[in-house]
Amino acid sequence: MSCFREIPTTCISDCMQGLNNMDPSIKPLHGEQRVMGRAFTVKMPVGDNLTVLRAIQEAEAGDVLVIDAKGDSYRAVAGDFIIGLAQTLGIKGIVTDGAIRDIKGTKQLGFPVFCNGATVAASGKAGWGEINVPISCGGTTVHPGDIIVGDADGVVVVPQADEDNILEKSLDKLDFDLRRAEKVSGKVEEVEKYLNDFLAK
Repeated sequence: MSCFREIPTTCISDCMQGLNNMDPSIKPLHGEQRVMGRAFTVKMPVGDNLTVLRAIQEAEAGDVLVIDAKGDSYRAVAGDFIIGLAQTLGIKGIVTDGAIRDIKGTKQLGFPVFCNGATVAASGKAGWGEINVPISCGGTTVHPGDIIVGDADGVVVVPQADEDNILEKSLDKLDFDLRRAEKVSGKVEEVEKYLNDFLAK
């Protein structure tokens, strides 16, 4: 699994035909943040984040919390205090199709957070919701244990059942991309040849 850590999400996405990408609105709070780990899933009702606290308590160090917030952008999934709790317990990051608040404090934590925006409103804590169940986050199905990879381009979900095959294809794609760039970079004749060959197909 750790080999996915150095592979761009674009390579992984290409190897899955773009079928397991989260909505492009889900981006890191810091542009250069990267996250990789197994999904610990959270299904929370809109505006009720008590389930997020339960997930922080039950997730294992190294997990990534993936929170289905139904795309709600008004009430925060979490703020800097709750995110700090997750960081302290060894969780590797938070990915959500909801919003985060306390942006300044959250950025100061240096903890990978991928979300669809910021808000000022807190959530309530009535206690509804589920953890470690299949969810939809950012329009993509996520099962507990799937591999989550996020970087400046967005977030991809690697199904656990196919992770070895996708890893092999992703490494091959990365190697191909690097060799192609090295071959043509800064070389006018190679660029012209590449374009001619590609456009003649």
